Amino acid sequence: MSSDTAEGFARLFSQAWLAQDTATLAQLFTEDADFLSLTGVWAEGRPAIERTLKSELTGAFARARLVTGRAKLRALGPGAAIIHQRFVLSGILNADGSDAGRVGTVLMAVLVRNAAGWLAVSAQFTAEG
Repeated sequence: MSSDTAEGFARLFSQAWLAQDTATLAQLFTEDADFLSLTGVWAEGRPAIERTLKSELTGAFARARLVTGRAKLRALGPGAAIIHQRFVLSGILNADGSDAGRVGTVLMAVLVRNAAGWLAVSAQFTAEG
């Protein structure tokens, strides 16, 4: 799966995250992409990205919800862009299973357009602040 537009990338990411669909999340990345996850894992390549997200979405983020905030898209040239998307992440679980509250996060992705659409070649999903 890929986005038809650079602007649509964050929407697809959010939808797949909320569905806990790690296969779809991984398909939003190029085969050789890099991803820095919310827990600080640096995943190299689509299979590692899927494994990392699966681990996180069955652990601390099993009940997590994203609320979309401000977005900024910057074109880098034909077929390349950077997107910054703010989210509020809630439903995070502490190790003891208690609610960890809400956190402001930012998804930053370097996107390229290929025959499949817009895919991330590098992305970070990190806490703000």
